[in-house]
Amino acid sequence: MGRAPVRGRYIGRMHTSPLDDRHRELGAKFSEFGGWQMPLEYQGAGVLAEHRSVRSSVGLFDVSHLGKVAITGPGAAEFLNRCFTNDLTKIGPGQAQYTFCCDESGGTIDDMLVYVRSADDVLAMPNAANSAEVIARLDAAAPDGINIIDLHHEYAVLAVQGPASDDVMTQLGLPIEHPYMTFVEASLDERSMIVCRSGYTGERGCELLVNTGDAHYMWDRLMEAGAAHGIQPCGLGARDTLRTEMGLSLHGHELSTEITPVMARSGWAIGWNKEEFWGKKALEAQREAKNCRLIRGIRAAGRAIPRAGMTVRDGDGADVGVVTSGTFSPSLEYGIGLVLVDRDITYDDQVQIDVRRRQETFDVVKPPFVTPVSNPTA
Repeated sequence: MGRAPVRGRYIGRMHTSPLDDRHRELGAKFSEFGGWQMPLEYQGAGVLAEHRSVRSSVGLFDVSHLGKVAITGPGAAEFLNRCFTNDLTKIGPGQAQYTFCCDESGGTIDDMLVYVRSADDVLAMPNAANSAEVIARLDAAAPDGINIIDLHHEYAVLAVQGPASDDVMTQLGLPIEHPYMTFVEASLDERSMIVCRSGYTGERGCELLVNTGDAHYMWDRLMEAGAAHGIQPCGLGARDTLRTEMGLSLHGHELSTEITPVMARSGWAIGWNKEEFWGKKALEAQREAKNCRLIRGIRAAGRAIPRAGMTVRDGDGADVGVVTSGTFSPSLEYGIGLVLVDRDITYDDQVQIDVRRRQETFDVVKPPFVTPVSNPTA
């Protein structure tokens, strides 16, 4: 048929990062993320200290659980543009783009970055839990000559994030000055990698895709180069508090098959003028109807901390929504969150949330909740 076979789906067992032994040496506490056992926080630090290291200096994350999918063959980018929401014609080789894979009802199968190497070679990075579903949908839709190749275990992904990230990269002779959402091929001691100017923390930094066999070497070199800046290994607990402070969506929380990109207020990542993409008609209808719930931000008026799944009520006690993400903000030192609420609940309103059987007051605000210390897009 002309298409390469899709490699294993990796379903039914818990996977570990190629850096699992490094994390254990550092006393990591682990948690399950999309079928992967990944570090949540590290002994001697914890989520608060790890979070603050990224805001003040530099942190190093292992996010190797993210999927990696190669879409190759004549017209690969054009094919992908007919599937995912954003408009790939707006970027070219060496650029990355945030986009959605939706179903026909407009529900979000996944959100991800795609890297355009050429018109015939694109790399997509879905979330771990959704990687197999994204691959299956692409494989089913791909015409002859388009190859969908699962590279999930071929690469490790390290994220260097924070105001001192440039210094760490420069010390190793790695590129950092290319523009935001672009990537370059690089090497360190003959070890090749992709360096993308992107991240999920709101701070300046980059994400490095390295061959799995080079993961230990790169982790160690980055830790050595960052020692003078107090580089801190960071788990996915800090990654979550950092992204929540920036109001960034997380699939399974602000995005799901029940929460569309329109509801998540992410229409900017939809190529509305494209002729086709999965879920286009449903998303257009939802945008036109203007009657769906929307994601908003909330901050505590007191000391309460919201948590996902808590009920949101208006001043009359009516159920108007649900908390999708909630946490204690290490930067602000009070509770913040994201909520999916009726669209007439808007900024400067107040809502009530059931927190431990008490009605607590929260202000409805527009994210982000904090201003980054460094400029991520400079």
